Amino acid sequence: MNTEDMIKSVYRCPSLPRAMRRWSLIHVMAFCMFASSVFAILSHQGLGRIMRTMQLQQVDPGLADAKYAPTWESLDSRPLPAWYDGAKVGIFIHWGVFSVPSFGSEWFWKYWHDDRKKYVEFMEKNYRPGFTYADFAASFTAEFYDPEEWASVFNASGARYVVLTSKHHEGFTLWPSRYSWNWNSLDVGPKRDLVGELAQAIRDKTPHIHFGLYHSMYEWFHTMYLEDKARGFQTQDFVRAKTLPELYELVNTYKPEIIWSDGDWEAPDSYWNSTHFLAWLFNESPVKDRVVVNDRWGKGVVCNHGSYHTCTDRYNPGSLQSHKWENCMTLDKVSWGFRREAPLRDYLTIQEVLSTLTETISCGGNLLVNIGPTHDGHLPAIMEERLRQLGSWLDINGQAVYESVPWKHQNDALTSSVWYTSKGDEVYAIVLQWPEDGAVILGSVQPTSHTKVYMLGHVDRMRPLQFTTTEKGHLTVMMPLMHQLKGQWAWVLVLSEVKAV
Repeated sequence: MNTEDMIKSVYRCPSLPRAMRRWSLIHVMAFCMFASSVFAILSHQGLGRIMRTMQLQQVDPGLADAKYAPTWESLDSRPLPAWYDGAKVGIFIHWGVFSVPSFGSEWFWKYWHDDRKKYVEFMEKNYRPGFTYADFAASFTAEFYDPEEWASVFNASGARYVVLTSKHHEGFTLWPSRYSWNWNSLDVGPKRDLVGELAQAIRDKTPHIHFGLYHSMYEWFHTMYLEDKARGFQTQDFVRAKTLPELYELVNTYKPEIIWSDGDWEAPDSYWNSTHFLAWLFNESPVKDRVVVNDRWGKGVVCNHGSYHTCTDRYNPGSLQSHKWENCMTLDKVSWGFRREAPLRDYLTIQEVLSTLTETISCGGNLLVNIGPTHDGHLPAIMEERLRQLGSWLDINGQAVYESVPWKHQNDALTSSVWYTSKGDEVYAIVLQWPEDGAVILGSVQPTSHTKVYMLGHVDRMRPLQFTTTEKGHLTVMMPLMHQLKGQWAWVLVLSEVKAV
C-alpha cells in the first residue's frame, strides 16, 4: 500500500465521525510533509539549503558587506526595477486542488473544515461519506493543460507579466517540491511540473512577458505551523522546514522575476525571517537585479514595505500614491479560483475591466488581472474572451498605457469618465464613456496656441481633431464619427502642447 492509499484508508473509516476524519487528513498529511522535510535535510543538497536558512536567522556574515542589509530601511532603499513600472498589465493565475470542487471559493477546504453551511451541504449532496479534501487531488488531472497555448493567450491579452500560484494556503505545490512530499503536482494528480512547464513556455514563446510566482507562506492545517502558532510564534519549526526552503527552491529552480507573497498576516515578519530572505534575494540570488516583491511578508508589513504595495485585494484607491502599487483583481467578482456555479453576472464586462485598468494606471498602479483555470487545465471561455478583448484594446491604445506615468491630474475635473496618463510631452485622455453630443469637455486641460489633439485608433491617425475653448478656458474636443474608429469600449485622445488647469 503506497502512502496515498494509506492516507485515504484513514479518511474512509466508517467508524470515525466526519469532523474526525477531516482532522485525520490534516494530521497524516502534516506527518508526510514533516517526513519529507527530514529526508530533505538528510540529503546533501537539502542540508545545504536548510543550513543556509538557519544561518539567515541571524545577520549572515556574508551580508555584512552586501548592498542591502536584512532591515526594512535598507531593503526599501532598493530602486524598483524599471521593467515592472513600465509593464502596467499582468495576469494572475489561481490554480490548485481547489480547482477540482471548483465551488464557492479557492478557500474551499478551510470553509468546509469550518462547517460553513453551503460547503457542508455541497459535499453531503455530491460526494460519498468519508470523502476528504486529499481525495480531490487525484482528480486534479490537468490533461488539457497546454502551457504554450496559455502563453499564446497571455500574449494576446497584452499582459507584460504573469504570476502563477505555485502554492496556495492548502499547501499543494504545483512543482515537485522536495519539501511537500506526496502533496505536489508530480507525485499526485497531474504527475507534471506545472510551474516549470509554464515558465519554459513563457520564456520560449513570449520572452517579453516576465514570469512570476505566488507563494503562500502559511498552510491552514500543517501541524508544524499550528504548533508554532500555539506557542505564539516563539518557535519557527514551520519556517525552517517548509516556508523558507520552498522559497529558496522556487527562486533557484525557476528564477521568477516576481515573488508574490501571501498568507503572512497571522505572524510578524520576524517569525517568517522575511528580511533575511529578501536580503539574500536582492544581494545573491540569480534574479537579484530584476526581481520585484510585493508587501505581504508579515503582520504589519502590508502597505508599508516591499517593491510595490498591494494593501488589500482589489486595491484601487482612486488617487495618486507615493509608492508603486498594484491592483490585483478578479474577472470573477466573487472568487479567485474557478467556480462552476458562477453565473454570467458575476463576471466583469470588458468595459468594467478597462475602467479598472484606466483608473489604476492613472494613479500610478499596475493591474494584475486574475483568472482561474479548470482542474483539467482549460482556460474558461469567458475568461479567455475577456483577456483577448483587453489585448485588442491595448493593440490600439497601448501607447497610453505601457511606460506611461501619471499626469498632473488623474481624473478630469468636469468629465468624471475621463482619466489621464502621460509620456514625454504628450498627455493621454482616456475617455470611458462616449459623449452623447459628440463633444468631450476636459476641465483639467487648458489649450495653448500650439495645441493639437489626435485620437488613437482613428483611421486617419495623422488628422488632428477639431476643438474649441470654453469661456473658462477648458478644452472641448469634437469626437470623430464612430465609423472612423478601429476601437471600441474606451477611447484615447492624444494631447500635445497643453497646460494643466
